[in-house]
Amino acid sequence: MNVLYRSGETHQGIPTYTPRLVSVDFQEETSGKANENHLGWSKLKFDEDLWRRVFSTLLLLFYEILLHWGGGWVLLEDYKFSRKLRLFLLPSDLAFICIECLQINCRTGGVTTHSSEPLKKNLFLESLHLEDEAVGNTSSDSWKNGSRSEIQDKDIVECLENGVQYWTDFSKVHYHPQSLYELSGLWMDIEDFNNYGFGRDVFSGGLRGEEINERLRFFIEECDHAQGIQFVVDDTGGFSGVAGEFLENIADEYANIPVLLYRVSPDTSIDPKSRKQTISRNLHDVVSFSRLSALCKLVVPVGLPSLSRSRTSSFLRVEDEKPYHTSAVYASAIHSISLPFRMEQLGPSAQSSYTCGAMSVNDLVQILAGQSRQNIISILDVSMPAPSFTGYPAQQSLLENLQPLTPDVAEDAEDFQAVESMTVHGVYRAGRQRASITEVKDAVQAAYDNAVTRPKFSHLSVARCPLPVPLPFPSIFGNLIGQHGELLDTPISGPASRGSLEVHSIPMAARLRSSNAILPFLENRLGNLRKFGIARGALGTELLRNWGFGKDELEDIGETLSKMFTTLNPYSEESSDSD
Repeated sequence: MNVLYRSGETHQGIPTYTPRLVSVDFQEETSGKANENHLGWSKLKFDEDLWRRVFSTLLLLFYEILLHWGGGWVLLEDYKFSRKLRLFLLPSDLAFICIECLQINCRTGGVTTHSSEPLKKNLFLESLHLEDEAVGNTSSDSWKNGSRSEIQDKDIVECLENGVQYWTDFSKVHYHPQSLYELSGLWMDIEDFNNYGFGRDVFSGGLRGEEINERLRFFIEECDHAQGIQFVVDDTGGFSGVAGEFLENIADEYANIPVLLYRVSPDTSIDPKSRKQTISRNLHDVVSFSRLSALCKLVVPVGLPSLSRSRTSSFLRVEDEKPYHTSAVYASAIHSISLPFRMEQLGPSAQSSYTCGAMSVNDLVQILAGQSRQNIISILDVSMPAPSFTGYPAQQSLLENLQPLTPDVAEDAEDFQAVESMTVHGVYRAGRQRASITEVKDAVQAAYDNAVTRPKFSHLSVARCPLPVPLPFPSIFGNLIGQHGELLDTPISGPASRGSLEVHSIPMAARLRSSNAILPFLENRLGNLRKFGIARGALGTELLRNWGFGKDELEDIGETLSKMFTTLNPYSEESSDSD
């Protein structure tokens, strides 16, 4: 059984593969969506405007799509179980239904009905619908030669690139009914569900907390061994408070299961409309980070202010205003760095021609956070696509091409206590042939040997399979990227952006590192807390009080951030202040 997916079948005997997932989302009272019920399960309603709130939903959708479409890989035959948990995710292939709102006069009078028309499916969803209808049809040729041929792949790609409004516009994944939980009965709009205090109160209200915990318990108890929980959360609004309460329950009930937290923040390149919004956003960022990081074994901040202007996008054509684009990059990096969790663990003397460096979530935690200084914050770096190994310069360029997806990271930081875990898969050697496991290991070792600085310890995982590029993947590849992700000497003529029809796979390198390069990230948040929340006459004191945070709690948060800072920089002024 796959690590991230569970197998089953419908009442009709059709095999199903659903992610091991608990999803929590917000539902507005006036609009909704419904699952098309392909798996024979009951329909669910969801807010149709939720996509606007966060790109973490899109990020995780791509994570599932990449795994689902890559099911034929050698790597995806695994033996362990890794819980994958996220907030804000909705079921895939949703059909928009009419929601009837009835106004009933309790004394006399009639009934007024307000209804909305279902939105028309785009070409991609329509093609999936036709494909589902063909399942079980013995006349498979009628599918290949009939309706499917009427919808061309190029038309689907163009439709998605120009018309994605909802993440369900490009989703194919099905979910188990236990995976999906909606926060119903909230008398507020999603725009008002915007701070940590709201989320904390919502989780504790009614039976919501216990109901969410039951969803998780269902997946935990069906497994013999849970190697860890991957928890991805958008922490810009009330769902950070929901996540905090949920993580606290997980820590109490599953103390022996490590939690790896991906803390996803949206594009912040657009300035807030007012100073009050700036203060609110900065304080929420501080409170959310402090609370969530205290409840997990390892936390990875993800989300750059502008991905398109970063060096990560040197060979990409990303439009920051499109979550459809940015989420693909973040999802690809998370997919790559988590590959070792899904590799088969071999014996001491056994070797594989396809993979090496398998490890569990707990192994990763021990490598990055279990060393002498026990830093729980890791930086996520990615090289997309990874360069080929064609000699010493290219070997060196692998390390140089790894660029951070974590915000506020210092460049060229010197840290002799740094530790790393790197995953390299699908890279090329000379002659545009896939490099063998041994060749990759030797090349990486040579790169470290010739680097100006090197980490105290580094773990390397290698796989020969590249990252697959499924049909709904956005057109974010530049014209220096070939069909199989190889970097070209001269640009290809034609459009500057290329998609899944032109690029079928991508070699990847991703890295998690524990380094003092994260110090600016911590320093900025500690400074914002002191300036806007703790200092006498601070402008955000009343705001924090409304969120439910008193003076003592703010001092605790400040102390937590100070300890994180001094862990990485023990000779700083923060260290003497805390003493």
